[in-house]
Formats: sequence, structure tokens, C-alpha cells
Amino acid sequence: MRILIVTDAWSPQVNGVVRTLNALICELRAKGHDVRTINPEGRPSRPLPLYREITLTHTSVAAMEAEIAAIAPDVIHIATEGPLGWTARRVCLRAGLKFTTGFHTRFAEYAAARIPLPGVLSLGWQVLRRFHAPSQAVMVPTKSIGAELDRRNFTNVKIWTRGVDHGLFRPYPRDHLGLPRPIILYAGRLAVEKGIDDFIALRVKGTKVLVGDGPERARLEKLAPEARFLGFRHGEDYARTHAAADVMVFPSRTDTFGLVMLEAMACGTPVAAYNAPSPLDVVDNGVTGIIAGRLEDAVERALTLDRGVVEQGSRAFSWKTCADLFESWLVPCGTITPRRRRQGLAYATLPR
Repeated sequence: MRILIVTDAWSPQVNGVVRTLNALICELRAKGHDVRTINPEGRPSRPLPLYREITLTHTSVAAMEAEIAAIAPDVIHIATEGPLGWTARRVCLRAGLKFTTGFHTRFAEYAAARIPLPGVLSLGWQVLRRFHAPSQAVMVPTKSIGAELDRRNFTNVKIWTRGVDHGLFRPYPRDHLGLPRPIILYAGRLAVEKGIDDFIALRVKGTKVLVGDGPERARLEKLAPEARFLGFRHGEDYARTHAAADVMVFPSRTDTFGLVMLEAMACGTPVAAYNAPSPLDVVDNGVTGIIAGRLEDAVERALTLDRGVVEQGSRAFSWKTCADLFESWLVPCGTITPRRRRQGLAYATLPR
């Protein structure tokens, strides 16, 4: 198939959405599919207010129409609810093209965390529900998130799990960081919705290490001068950092998946997390990590787990399985035949 993926999240952004799409595209191409993207690369962008690390990219409806017509996809997947996603959605609805969507991020909660005003959370969910309503399959990463969307009256919700690169993320020699043990690791964006204050507040022995960057870094560095802030790490250096840790703490209550948990587990590092959606679907409690109401309890118990068993437990997740599921939920979009008219480009759509 020729698969078109429209996404507002793209390199150089460093987040789970970008890593998921890059891994997915590699797997789909390995299966023989022709994968094309419409993404922010080469387009004018501006920083998202209150979150400058994320940029917003705009394009006109006419330009989006022309791009989709030139690609002539068999299927269309709109991965994000940003400006490119909304524009592609409008083009598809106007032309009668079918499409699927991805639910990667709980933007309603993220907005409410940054704009603590009455009604922001409810409005955010209304906007998300409207965006996904015409989708032939709203792909969500876990059963817990799928059940929540069902409760919120989303339709056509399908489970689309995630994977991990077991060639890169694996048990390495554990001397990479050379810090006093136990090494208590946080990996991810340094942002308010990630629950990092709970990580900083942990009363545990050892060294707290934070990998990643974001708008909260300066404040957190002042709050915890004893912690080690390593910034972004990539490739084998990043994987070896996971392997060097004694436990990886996942303090978020709002993430829809949390790839960092799989990456840590694949390196043999157990996860300590709250009893919340995402960890409940990713962590095998008592085997690959500990889920608890208090992070201190989770950390203490996670340190006793067998790292070999943790690594084996991570093998239930692979990018091949992720790509197979994604492929299974796609739907033919319809045949696009461009024709010119005075007002611009229009489409005639025919069933396949």
C-alpha cells in the first residue's frame, strides 16, 4: 500500500510520538509498503504558547489538497491533533476520503495543567472528541486509554500497542554513569504534566538522575541541586544510561503509554510507577516493575526484582507487532482524481 501519515510531531522534536512514528515507518517499509509523510519539515513554524519546545506548523487547505493529490495514497492516517492534522482532516471530509487517527497525548490534561481555569479540561476533551469523531479507527496505545475514551463517548476506538528496539535497548555493562548507587533514573521531558516534582520529592537513598530537557529544567535544578541533570542522550549512550540505572521511576499519571518504561525494561532495569493508566498496561506488577500508590514503596520493592526476568518480560513488546496492528486498522481512503476549477483544486472520489 501507499500509506500517507500526516503528523505535527516530527524531528528534531524528542518525544514518544516522534520515536513511535519513526519506528513504525521503518517497520512498514520493511514490510514493502510505500510510506509517505506530510510533516513540519521545511515549513514555517512557530513555538506553541506556554510550551516553546513544541512548534506549530500551518499550511493552507489548498496546499494540503495538492500534496495529498500528488501522493495519491491508498490509506491516510492522521497521527496528531495539531494544525496539520486539522487541515488534513478538513481536506478528507470535504473530499469524502476515509482516514484513521492516532490518540497519542492527553492534550486536555496538559492544557488544564498549564491553564488552571474552570472548564479547560472539559473543553479540551470536547475538542479531541470532535477531531476524532469521523475517524474510521481511533488508534490508542493501551486498553486503559481505550476504556477511558469509550467512557468519554469516542467511537471506533482500536488498541495499537507500542514496541522497543531490543537490539539497541539491552543489558549492557552497568558502569556507564559511575555514580553512587542505587541510581534512581527519570527519563523524559521536563514538563509540568510529567509529575517530576514527585520524583524530586522521593526520599530514597542513592543518586537521582534525570535524562531529558524541557521548560521545567531551570526550576527543578534549583529545587534539587543534588540531582544529576544530564540533558538529552541519544542512541547507545541513552540505552547504556538506562542499563546503568538501578530503577527507572515513571511518575506521570497522564501519559498514554510511556516508551521509556519499555526502554528501561529491555535493559533489565525495573520500573517504579503509580497505579495509573499506562503503567497498568505496560508493567507486569512484581515482575518487570512495581506499581504502587506511593512512589517510595514502588522504588524500594523494584530494587529487589531480578533484572534478567525484567528484560525477558519486555520481549512481549516489539515494533513488528506494533506495525502489524497499525496495518490491520487501516482503511482504503478512496481514489483521488484531481481536477482544476476556478476556485482551486477539487477531488472526485471513487470507491476502490
